[in-house]
Amino acid sequence: MPISYRTGAGAALLCAVLAACSAGEPVATAEPATPGARPATSAAPDTGTATPAPSGDARPRFTEIARLDMPVAMALRPGDDTLYVAEQSGRLRAITGGKVAEEPVVNLSAEISRGNEQGLLGVAFHPEEDFLYLNWTDREGHSHVTEWAFDGRKATGRRDVLTQRQPYSNHNGGQLAFGPDGHLYIALGDGGSGGDPQGNGQNLDTWLGKILRIDPRGKPYTVPEDNPFVDRKGAKPEIWSYGLRNPWRFTFDRRTGDMWIGDVGQNAWEEVDFEPAGEGGRNYGWNLREGRHPFRGEAPKGETVDPVIEYPLGTGGNCSVIAGYVYRGTKLPGLAGRFVYGDFCAGWVKATPADQPGEGRDLGRIEQLSSFGEDHGGELYALSLAGPVYRLEAAP
Repeated sequence: MPISYRTGAGAALLCAVLAACSAGEPVATAEPATPGARPATSAAPDTGTATPAPSGDARPRFTEIARLDMPVAMALRPGDDTLYVAEQSGRLRAITGGKVAEEPVVNLSAEISRGNEQGLLGVAFHPEEDFLYLNWTDREGHSHVTEWAFDGRKATGRRDVLTQRQPYSNHNGGQLAFGPDGHLYIALGDGGSGGDPQGNGQNLDTWLGKILRIDPRGKPYTVPEDNPFVDRKGAKPEIWSYGLRNPWRFTFDRRTGDMWIGDVGQNAWEEVDFEPAGEGGRNYGWNLREGRHPFRGEAPKGETVDPVIEYPLGTGGNCSVIAGYVYRGTKLPGLAGRFVYGDFCAGWVKATPADQPGEGRDLGRIEQLSSFGEDHGGELYALSLAGPVYRLEAAP
C-alpha cells in the first residue's frame, strides 16, 4: 500500500514509487501501490475529453490502448513496432496492435525487491544489435543492469552488465536509454534516505546520484574514451553527469540529441534539467541545492547548472516530476517542438516550448502518471501505475 510522509511544513504527501520524502527521514519499504488505488492528491484521468492544443488545429487527448500491472517504463526495438513495457512488479510485456502478449518477454517477478521505489524500473534495446537491457533491484535491494540476447521472439543469454549496491531502499533512479551516440545511459539516484546523508550527489567516487554512460557490449562493459571524468583521479570513469537526487526519467530529443532530466525533489522543489547534446560533466547541484535554491551549503558560483523548469512540491498535490519527450511526431502539429512532462501525484501533463521552457500548458490528467514513451514515428505514450497505457493522439 502507499505510504504517507510529511514535509518540514507538516503537509502529508504521498510517497509511492517516485514521491519526494522529507529531509533526514529514512524511507520504510512497503508493498507497491495497489493497481487502481487512487492517491488522495490525484484527479481522475481526463482521457475522454480533448484539451485545447498549444497551437495548431489538432486537439490532444489520451486514449487507453492497453492495461498492465503497474507499468513504469517503455521502449521499442529498431525495426519493430511492438511496444515493450516494463511492469514494476517484474515482467517485461509486449503490446502489438493494442493486444498484450500472454507470455512476458522476461519475468523477474521472483527475483525483484518490492519496496515503493524498487522492482523492475527501466528497459532499453540496443540500437544496432539484438540485445535487451533491464534496470531492476534484487531481493536485497541492489540495482542491476542486465542484458539478454533478444531477436523479437525469445530472450536468452542473460548476463549482468553492471551492479550497484544500494544503502537505502529509495532513490534507485532506474532509467535506461541509448543516446544518439549509441552508448547506454543509466540513471542512479543518490542512494536514498533523506537529504543525501552520504553526500553521494557531489561525490565523483560513487555512481550514486549520477547518470552513467557506457558501451554495454564490453566485458562486462567498456567506458567511452570521451567520458568527462575518464582521466580524473578519484572519479568513476563511467560518470556522465552528477549532482542528481533521483533522476527517475530522462529522455533524448530525437532531432537535436539534447537530454531532458526529471529530478525528483526533496521537500520543496521539483526540477527538470536540460543538457545540450554531448555536453557531459555537468553538475546539477544536489545536495547543495534543490532546484535553484540552497539546500545544504552553497554551490560555488558557476559550478552548478540551473534547472530549466522548477515547480513547488505540495502545491496542488505535486510530489514527483515525470520527464517526458520533446514531441517530434506528425499527428499533433500544435505540439511540435514542445517538451511534455507531468507529475505523479497531481496527475497533470503539460507541454512547453523546448527552446523556451517554462510551466507550459495543460494537456490533461493521468492518474498515477509513472512514465512516458515514444514510438518510431515520434508519437507519445503515457503510463499510469494504476494500469493503463495511453497514447497521445488527436481528438476526433
